[in-house]
Amino acid sequence: MIVVADSGSTKCDWIFTDGTNRYEFSTRGYNPMFHGPDFIAKDLGLNLDFVKIARQTKQVFFYGAGCSSAKLVDRVKQGLLPLFGNAELTIEHDLNGAVYAACQGKPGIACILGTGSNSAYYDGASIHEEVPALGYILGDEGSGSYFGKQLLSRYLYKQLPAHIELLFEKAYPNLSSEDVFTGVYMEPHANVYLASFMKFLSDNKDDRYVQDMVYHGLSRFIDIHIWRYKGFKTVPVHFVGSIAFFFENVLRKAADNHRIQVGRIIQKPVEELLNYHSNQIFNK
Repeated sequence: MIVVADSGSTKCDWIFTDGTNRYEFSTRGYNPMFHGPDFIAKDLGLNLDFVKIARQTKQVFFYGAGCSSAKLVDRVKQGLLPLFGNAELTIEHDLNGAVYAACQGKPGIACILGTGSNSAYYDGASIHEEVPALGYILGDEGSGSYFGKQLLSRYLYKQLPAHIELLFEKAYPNLSSEDVFTGVYMEPHANVYLASFMKFLSDNKDDRYVQDMVYHGLSRFIDIHIWRYKGFKTVPVHFVGSIAFFFENVLRKAADNHRIQVGRIIQKPVEELLNYHSNQIFNK
């Protein structure tokens, strides 16, 4: 039995398989910048069905947001060991997972547009990250946390057009400025809190104002990230994550206007990652 996991900061998708049978789970996302080993082990341990299958697992391939250094990788490893004590653990950055899932061994640029954002260039052999991911405070352009921050600040500044403000207050009738301040400045995981407001933008994605907001945010991502890669015009640019998936039409418009060639758009890379590892293990 093997398991492949793709973890953002909001959600983690797991698929277990023995080559014939498969079992799927969805849990909260585990980011070692915010979650310690004890938290990860305890939270996963609450799901008894998950624990039962985990004990039968021989190999774990975990791709996670925040797994960008040996120290951070070890935090996740220590959190998984109590559940996968009989397994070999391979833990890598979610950006590597995006490359494996989207590029399929061919040169290209892989981008993540989910709760956070990131990008890398794959030359067919090695992964190159030219632009660092600065996180939701300093960076994360074009991400769920980025748009959530914009939406909330415009609402509190009373800068939203009347019809959007009305829709927003209908969607969140009891939301106060104090609630926002608490969620952003006092509670843990502010990036996930901010990204949760993407549901409102997604529910109203056909509105011109919403489309303009998303267009400018995605354009900023392209300007800061994709245009930094030499030869960005000559290779396909792939996108992974819910923002890219649900706002595909806006993304394609921004890409056309910035002269980039859109490759694959994948909402959940875990399926492609499962195929990638299953072919290596079960089809030898």
